[in-house]
Amino acid sequence: MTQIGKAVRMERIMNRETGKTVIVPMDHGVTLGPVPGLIDMARAVDQVANGGANAVIGHRGLVMFGHRHYGRDIGLILHLSASTKLSPNPDNKVLVMTVEEAIKLGADAVSVHINVGAENESEMLASLGRVSKKCMHWGMPLVAMMYPRGPKVPSEFDVDSVKLAARVGAELGADIVKTNYTGDIDSFREVVKGCPAPVVIAGGPARGQEKELLQTVWGAVQAGAAGASIGRNVFQAKDPTKMVWAIAGIVHENMGVDEAMRELARRD
Repeated sequence: MTQIGKAVRMERIMNRETGKTVIVPMDHGVTLGPVPGLIDMARAVDQVANGGANAVIGHRGLVMFGHRHYGRDIGLILHLSASTKLSPNPDNKVLVMTVEEAIKLGADAVSVHINVGAENESEMLASLGRVSKKCMHWGMPLVAMMYPRGPKVPSEFDVDSVKLAARVGAELGADIVKTNYTGDIDSFREVVKGCPAPVVIAGGPARGQEKELLQTVWGAVQAGAAGASIGRNVFQAKDPTKMVWAIAGIVHENMGVDEAMRELARRD
């Protein structure tokens, strides 16, 4: 029965026709503070929902202060992990919420952040294991944000490191794995091939270059990615709704980059 529950909830955060997803993380308030684009969380959610995003990711505060009683529906993924930029070790992510609490708040899925290779990797992996077990018990989908970060990692975009991080997420029970794009289609295809769970790409810091972002999304989809999970490059965009339209066009409608750029310029 729990697998049925997972399947039902997965359809709330993924497009049932394409099997792909466009997720907009909005958990940055804990890590970075009140960043531009997330001052008014309800408005931010409205903007990306109107653009066709499948889900948003946030902490408890997103439900308390960003929940809407109107507008287009959108899936809710509650983030269980946290750290701040002021911490002596910001890569040390700890659990600040439980799966049971997320259920009570109406979540369609939960997410955790794991830095593979960090000095406290063992504690984060143990947390992932506990959360995965709870998710299996309750039929709750689990999104694992798996990033290679640490003294033995040559680069956060190194293909072997990203392949390992993604595979760890799937092996420990993630239903969706979020990780870094390795920079080109061929290398990222290796990541997708080596990960049994659907893989979505992270957006990273705001770039300010719309075409570069769309090329990254297109390349990931061509490599077999199940979509994108992009935060600052969406909610800090000049027009977040338009940006989501363009990303969703690539992910769900097989648009090319040039077509998505034209769509971005044409929409009003």
